[in-house]
Amino acid sequence: MLVDTVPGPGQIAHGTADWAEPAGGGGVMAAQLAKLAETCDFFTALGDDELGHRSVDRLVGLGIDVHAEWFGTTRRAFVQVDAHGERTITTVGPKLRPRNVPPLAGYDAVFFGAGEPHVLRAARAARFVAATPRELPTLLECDVRLDLLVGSGTDPGERYEGGLDVGLVVQTEGALGGVAGGRRYEPATPPGPVADTYGAGDSFGAALCFALARGDDLDAALELATHAGAAVVTGKGPFAAQISNGRGG
Repeated sequence: MLVDTVPGPGQIAHGTADWAEPAGGGGVMAAQLAKLAETCDFFTALGDDELGHRSVDRLVGLGIDVHAEWFGTTRRAFVQVDAHGERTITTVGPKLRPRNVPPLAGYDAVFFGAGEPHVLRAARAARFVAATPRELPTLLECDVRLDLLVGSGTDPGERYEGGLDVGLVVQTEGALGGVAGGRRYEPATPPGPVADTYGAGDSFGAALCFALARGDDLDAALELATHAGAAVVTGKGPFAAQISNGRGG
């Protein structure tokens, strides 16, 4: 929902528009990977309810090969986007974590967004494995080698202070750029006015995973990833302005 301002305690915000999309980090990353690689298998868990089935229909329409496990209740999220395009998110209900995946030894890259511990262990059979620190307890429990760990350097929920076997740690800082492997990188300039920052970080992470997995050096991979993140903020919602393999939304 577009609001004039995100309300403080006791205040009222006035909305000007609302819309619904399947989102969450996994869906956003899957859509970005599908646009870059022209294919993406998305293993997820959804409630066997209207929201779950509508989500699958939309994600399939974005070119994603969705493999859904049906249990529980589909998690909701309410997102408020203020006049500066900044988003504030409230989730409702527990996160559903995939319980099963097929053999992944033939995959060039896997981005682990959520799942039970044995799912992460199965993912390590892929040639390149990336993850988000949102799932830090699972990553620590499994203690598998990660090629890439990428998350927000400003979100307390994605704080990482060590303890994993990781090839490259990247901490994003939005419009300030971020830190990759201990050195700062600069942000890309959005190709238009900022409309909605939802999905920028996840699109950055997906593009970085894609580029590193195909063999790009770090500078080239960061260039692609920063452009992916910058493009998203110019669109309404997370999918409208994601870049493709030809760049552009």
